[in-house]
This record gives sequence, C-alpha cells and structure tokens, in this order.
Amino acid sequence: MFASRIKARPALDRASTWFRVRQDRVSKAGNVTVRYLSRLRHIGIGKAHAGEVRMLIADDRVRVVRADGSLLRELVIDAERDYQPRLHSSSMS
Repeated sequence: MFASRIKARPALDRASTWFRVRQDRVSKAGNVTVRYLSRLRHIGIGKAHAGEVRMLIADDRVRVVRADGSLLRELVIDAERDYQPRLHSSSMS
C-alpha cells in the first residue's frame, strides 16, 4: 500500500535565468548603468531620452523601456566591454 501512493518530491527545476526589473534615470550624457558579473556596465541610450526608464533584465539580455512601455533599446551585454555603445545601421557598412 505504501508503494502505491505518489511520493512527495521537490518541485521541478526552475529556470536558471535570473530576472530583475530596475527603475533608473538616463543621465544627461545619455546612458544608464547596470551591474553585470560584478562590474558596472554603462548602456548607451541617447541624450534625447534623458529621464526615467525601466530596465527589464534577464541574465545578459536587457530591454530599456520608457514609462509608456515603448522600447528604447534591446541588447545582449558584452562581458568584455564596460560601455555598451549604441550601434547605428549606417556605421555597420
């Protein structure tokens, strides 16, 4: 009878992704900062977007959105760089 019942087990493994949400302010220089791998990273947003933003962070993936929800920037943090520049399509040619 004991063997016929369902046994208690730990819950299924949760995703190993680390999520966080940050409210931050874009500086007058046009960037925000986030700590990644114990180092402060600077993410270029643009001077035109100075003010309050929200950052949605999942491990090394970051989305920066305005208060109204519009996406300003989406990137994967490059662990080799402290400053994460904005890439322009005209400079990629």
